[in-house]
Amino acid sequence: MKLGHVQGNVVSTIKHPCFHGQRVLIVQPLNLLGEKDGPAVLACDSVSAGPGDVVLLQQNGISAQEILGTKKDPLHSVIVGIVDRVCR
Repeated sequence: MKLGHVQGNVVSTIKHPCFHGQRVLIVQPLNLLGEKDGPAVLACDSVSAGPGDVVLLQQNGISAQEILGTKKDPLHSVIVGIVDRVCR
C-alpha cells in the first residue's frame, strides 16, 4: 500500500468493460516525505476521493479485484482510503 495524491478524474466514452460503473482517478504515488514516487497511475475509486485528496493506494491486482468484487478483470490499482494526516 502506498500514499498517493489525486490529480484528477478520467473521462472516457470508450473503455474496457471492467471500467463500466467504476470511477477512475489519476493518482500520483508519494513517498513518506510527500514527494513524488514514480509516474502517476490510473486507479479505481472505492471511497469517493476527489482531486487534491491524499489517499491510500493499493497497487496489487488480486487485492484490487477482491476490494472491487471483480475476480477476472484486469484492474491493478484501487483507492482504499482517504488520509486525514500523516504522523512522522
